[in-house]
Amino acid sequence: MDDHTRAPGVAPPLGDPTGWLTDRRVWEHATLRRAVEHGVRLFNSGDYHEAHDCFEVEWYNYGSGTDESAFLHGMVQVAAGAYKHVDFENDDGMRSLFRTAVQYLGDIPADYYGVDVGEIRRVIQAARADPSALSGWGITLDDATPTAYPADYEYAEALE
Repeated sequence: MDDHTRAPGVAPPLGDPTGWLTDRRVWEHATLRRAVEHGVRLFNSGDYHEAHDCFEVEWYNYGSGTDESAFLHGMVQVAAGAYKHVDFENDDGMRSLFRTAVQYLGDIPADYYGVDVGEIRRVIQAARADPSALSGWGITLDDATPTAYPADYEYAEALE
């Protein structure tokens, strides 16, 4: 656990995902979980640029070669790919970003910090072949697909 990634007040998960230290009842990297909560809710609300920012800023906390870095880099690519597809109708750009996202997320546990990474890998692979696979899709966090509320936008705005 790194001191710079501790954050008081980050709630425990539903279940026992990778990243939750059950014996100590804390997140290994609470700031990662906080960024994931905000980023996933923003993504699910269609605010891909803001979601991207949540993942990207937290990504800078980790050295290359770590699971945390690979996961967050993958999530940055997922959000950027969805942004390319939805906001710019640039499916070639989406495919390129999703190709690298699959590489970054390839060795990440299927339930990482509460995120269903296995589902993300399946959906973005499907979307590379057929972009309509993204239609109506939301990222699963703690077995739900939560959407954004004002605190998520405030968090993203404070990152600027």
